Amino acid sequence: MPSSAHSSSSSAQATWQDKLDEACREYQIAAPIFQIVSDRRGGRTAWSSRVTVHGSVHSARFWYDGKNLANAKEDAAEVALTWLTGSNPSSPSTTKGGW
Repeated sequence: MPSSAHSSSSSAQATWQDKLDEACREYQIAAPIFQIVSDRRGGRTAWSSRVTVHGSVHSARFWYDGKNLANAKEDAAEVALTWLTGSNPSSPSTTKGGW
């Protein structure tokens, strides 16, 4: 039914930052702390992000144009959440119950 498709798409709207915040609350650890970093490359500046979770620093995988800083934070949040939960959501073969 179309209504079930709409309800699942609304849950897909949660950002990686939201999911990371929720996981930190669930594990009863301090909220993640984000830091924006930059790197001068020729005549332009590339931007990225790092996030500290439970004493561990996780960097975004990519560098972004300044107008895409939100993507840099999302990237870092995804990396940190994957580390925190011990799973790799983009690779189904590495899920916890896979053995």
